[in-house]
Amino acid sequence: MGALDFKQVMVIRRDLGMGTGKIAAQVAHAAVMAAERTKQKKPDWFHSWFEGGQAKVVVKVQSFEELIDVKNHAESLKLPVVLVQDSGLTQIPPGTATCVGIGPAPADLVDKVTERLKLL
Repeated sequence: MGALDFKQVMVIRRDLGMGTGKIAAQVAHAAVMAAERTKQKKPDWFHSWFEGGQAKVVVKVQSFEELIDVKNHAESLKLPVVLVQDSGLTQIPPGTATCVGIGPAPADLVDKVTERLKLL
């Protein structure tokens, strides 16, 4: 990817013991919420990403602290970022932070936050 490419990255916690379907739902929440935030705050980024194929990547962290570190790093770079907190209806307690969505944003900026993280 070059400097003009755009992508969205979802970062999921793996320490919560969520099942595959639960993880998929949390990632979907993050993708939609982050896309909406980007559409409002950086519409040019949103449209470039949307028209370019909506590249998405899912990576993992192992703890709440690591998730918050990723969120804070993204915010420090002025990237659109959202924190997903579960409603607690199924596998985990209400309010549990499960996932962070970053972007869509320029890939080179997102990579500064997420390139060290392993794919899910």
